[in-house]
Amino acid sequence: MEGMGGMMSSKNDIKLGLFVVCAGLVILLGKLGVFGFLGRALWPLLLLLPGLFLHVLVFGRRLAPAALIPAGILTVYGLLFGLCNTWGWGLMAYLWPVLPLGVAVGLYEYSLFVSPRSSGLTVGAVVLGILSLALMFLSILGSGIMYIIGAVLVLAGIWLIAGRSGGRNKWNRGW
Repeated sequence: MEGMGGMMSSKNDIKLGLFVVCAGLVILLGKLGVFGFLGRALWPLLLLLPGLFLHVLVFGRRLAPAALIPAGILTVYGLLFGLCNTWGWGLMAYLWPVLPLGVAVGLYEYSLFVSPRSSGLTVGAVVLGILSLALMFLSILGSGIMYIIGAVLVLAGIWLIAGRSGGRNKWNRGW
């Protein structure tokens, strides 16, 4: 009987020892900044993974299609924030229209799987998506859009001048 008690004590000592070692490692790794780095680098996964998981649950018929709205939003936001977290938050100056695009994706996915289908919801999601993409295009062009608009206006003016006055007279005189 005494041998059994000694064996139990030995197992408890091993468990306690492993717990103490793990606690010490967590403290040391925390002081070395490992957890801070992981938190800074991988936090967008806290949005992306639940979004993907919600998709899996809906497509596995374990959740209602309404869960696709937050699923689409979380997935798009997780990708956006992961991109900005990796290559710099300065990208957000150009990619901010992805925020309403996330809502558009969620609504669009929901509109595809809801029964009965709602064409108004689909149209609204597509319009919001197109608006978001147009805003992102303009955002990426930034101040360069004014150069493009100016050049288009100059070319349109030249075409009108050459096509209206000079071109017509030249063609009329020759025939």
